[in-house]
Amino acid sequence: MTTREIGFLGLGTMGSAIAGRLVGGGHDVAVWNRSPGAAEPLVSQGAVQVNTAREALACPLSFSMLANDEAADATLSAEALEGEAGRVHVNMATISGSLASRLAERARAAGVIYVAAPVLGRPPVAAAGKLNILVAGPPDVVASLEPYLGLLGVRTWNMGPNPASANVVKIAVNYDIIHALEAIGESVALVERYGVDAGDFVELLGSTLFGGVVYPGYGKIIADRSYRPAGFTVELGLKDLSLAEEAAAEAGLPLPTSAALREVFERALADPNLAGADWSAIAEISRGGSTA
Repeated sequence: MTTREIGFLGLGTMGSAIAGRLVGGGHDVAVWNRSPGAAEPLVSQGAVQVNTAREALACPLSFSMLANDEAADATLSAEALEGEAGRVHVNMATISGSLASRLAERARAAGVIYVAAPVLGRPPVAAAGKLNILVAGPPDVVASLEPYLGLLGVRTWNMGPNPASANVVKIAVNYDIIHALEAIGESVALVERYGVDAGDFVELLGSTLFGGVVYPGYGKIIADRSYRPAGFTVELGLKDLSLAEEAAAEAGLPLPTSAALREVFERALADPNLAGADWSAIAEISRGGSTA
């Protein structure tokens, strides 16, 4: 098979949206996913489906958006990375800093230049090319990626040469979001007990002291209890909380609130009405209900 311009591995909701931007931008993209059927919409748009991760990684430039540490570690194996030296791989997944360091070393041994580029934004943001991208890797390589990253996001935030740094920053951002979700859930539960409409309350929050995207966006989801379809599930939220705990433990840093947050996520996952819902559904634990 002739090597394509770009390989893309991992076609979940986020990966498909990002790969779609590359295809829509006129790039020659080879796509791979563990479940082959996920590639069909992209193939209909002009992508070429390949049968193995190694074929996608053989491209001069490849991207991946895989679900977690386990998926990234298995897919970006030493065997899959083997091939011609000088290739560049951009890992856009939210993974641990420790795995990022191991993957960077594994890639180096295979002659591949490894760049971390986790993103901020939900799937519709990715589809619109409005992501914020946290990038870390060799400065000259990062600079060369700007035409591609510019197609995917509104801003690229350079976190330095160490790939793990970008992943730890993403983990810290998600840790902040988790706190915001819990704070919204608790405060909504409080005002509802006093007869205040949740929609009015979260509009107040978003319009005054807590602008941006988290409080208005997730606040509306929580007020409306519109947790499905999930943009990011409760299970993935607990994964990100675990990544924060792991990063803090490696740095010898206590996270006093993490135990309470973990309990909330575990209670939500134990509830069949909440387990597959958007991670903002943890608000229902504070509300004392299960209406997702």
